Amino acid sequence: MKWGFSMKGYLKLEDGSIFEGELISKNKKGYGEVVFTTGMTGYQEAITDPSYAGQIVVMTYPLIGNYGINKYDFQSEKPYIRGFVVREYCDKPSNFQSEESLLSYLDKHNIPVLSGIDTRALTKKLRENGTMRGIITCNPDDDIEFDQTNLLEEVSTKRSYRIAGIGPKLAFIDLGTKKSILKMLNSVGFDIYVFPYNTSYDDVMQINPDAIFLSNGPGDPKDAVYAIELTKQFIGIKPVLGICLGHQIIAIALGCNTVKMKFGHRGANQPVKDLLTNKDYITSQNHGYAVEDESIDKDKITVTHINLNDGTVEGIMHKFLPVFSVQYHPEACPGPRDSTDIFDKFMDIVMVYKRRSYFAEV
Repeated sequence: MKWGFSMKGYLKLEDGSIFEGELISKNKKGYGEVVFTTGMTGYQEAITDPSYAGQIVVMTYPLIGNYGINKYDFQSEKPYIRGFVVREYCDKPSNFQSEESLLSYLDKHNIPVLSGIDTRALTKKLRENGTMRGIITCNPDDDIEFDQTNLLEEVSTKRSYRIAGIGPKLAFIDLGTKKSILKMLNSVGFDIYVFPYNTSYDDVMQINPDAIFLSNGPGDPKDAVYAIELTKQFIGIKPVLGICLGHQIIAIALGCNTVKMKFGHRGANQPVKDLLTNKDYITSQNHGYAVEDESIDKDKITVTHINLNDGTVEGIMHKFLPVFSVQYHPEACPGPRDSTDIFDKFMDIVMVYKRRSYFAEV
């Protein structure tokens, strides 16, 4: 009873395998897709990243909680994960910015936490067999439920709002964005208007935007039917940039296919090669789907980035239109900031497009 609530707990996977540990949270049950993330730090950013909505997150780094929770690193208003699994939980955080413990924060949001799990064995199983549905429970005989929540509805903003800037108007489609993406876009000068995931073309055109941005988010990109249709309407009319889920949506709108990966890319140490500059980057990523390379029309679309671990597509660019996207998170949070220049590149493209549009009208 070290934390006041602990008892024997289990992580049960859909193939029947069971991992025994210690339930240290107030909430003793949670179910979702079980995924692992390889970041050594950044657990606060990970648990508040809306892209993890509907998932039980397994941390591969063994010691978690040692620097607590601070007020600066939240990526959303609350955690959207369905459960949290660690090898060893540190109940005495030590950091000058820490305001509360990780467990205290997760308890406030009713997230089950399972400690003492052999996360190495669990990660190997997920790598070999792929991600699976699972349940955190105190009863290993419990059945695994299927979560049919509309994840985009859960994580997207419920109302439109503005983050004022001095530069071009940016219509930002919130599919479950991280706060850090908005901060980066605003820092380079964009005047940002944020719209819900199911916004219409007419709603967006009311502000007459100079460009369109599609954010990160959870789930299967093919379920984002509103965003796919909206993207189709704006391609060729406005500059468009997408990150993570936004990248996949742009690819689908351009006629490409997306596929579910075996275990995805999650963590702050994913190597990516920029094929245009021949430079390599270490990137932050969080996704379980990828753009199928064979489905890309190479006469119209250039593959700009690939993952150096498995060769999957990490970025595309239209050859004739101001449309491009990346699978990784250039804003990091957590992770390295090797590739933050993509926001400056987008601003440059938008400004060039604005000038061309102005002279065309004159």
